Amino acid sequence: MIELIAAIDLLDGKCVRLEKGKYDTKKVYSDNPVDVAIKFQDYGIQRLHVVDLNGAVSHHVENYRILNMIASRTSMTIDFGGGIKSDEDLMIAFENGAQQVTIGSVAVTNPELFDKWFDCYGREKIILGADVKDRIIAVKGWTEESECHLKPFLEDYIHKGVEIVICTDIERDGMLQGPNIKLYKDILKEHPTLHLIASGGVSSIGDVKKLNEAHIPAVIIGKAFYEGKISLEDLEKL
Repeated sequence: MIELIAAIDLLDGKCVRLEKGKYDTKKVYSDNPVDVAIKFQDYGIQRLHVVDLNGAVSHHVENYRILNMIASRTSMTIDFGGGIKSDEDLMIAFENGAQQVTIGSVAVTNPELFDKWFDCYGREKIILGADVKDRIIAVKGWTEESECHLKPFLEDYIHKGVEIVICTDIERDGMLQGPNIKLYKDILKEHPTLHLIASGGVSSIGDVKKLNEAHIPAVIIGKAFYEGKISLEDLEKL
């Protein structure tokens, strides 16, 4: 059965969602992300994907205090991303309750640093973030496209031992138009043992079922929860 991961995106201390990663499309869902996390836990969700949107476009992690509060008030496994650009940022994330971190931009702009972290913390704690637009990797909170194509990018890091990848289709993120199942199938065809986490576009429990039928290991769900497109009753039917 596919693993369900709930998303909490933090901007100025609030729980928000964006469309296609564009900050001017933000919609605030709660002023208290901790309450949102507790609600997810009450739904039976065991994993949480927390993104520091302020950190993603700045030079360092910013919303770590909220990460700490979420970790202190829930028992969910938390992976944290956004703004992790230095050894200090990484330590801040782990010290404030993250069990895993998602590294995207650094994997593109400073692969030596990514390799150092991966060697130090291991494949269970370091998740590779592959945020793509037309299969080109985007960086800096999706505000810039790199020159890296998805296929060689993944091949390089998987060859180094990476086992967990979050792949987000930026064009679908926050749009409730369905996930890019073909993209994920193509990735798993090349790397069948990869623990691939799909992200972007989930609009209904039907989308989750399609991903499950495609043998995608895990999926991140955000806006579909916040907009009431997926309910507790839906989860119980899986």
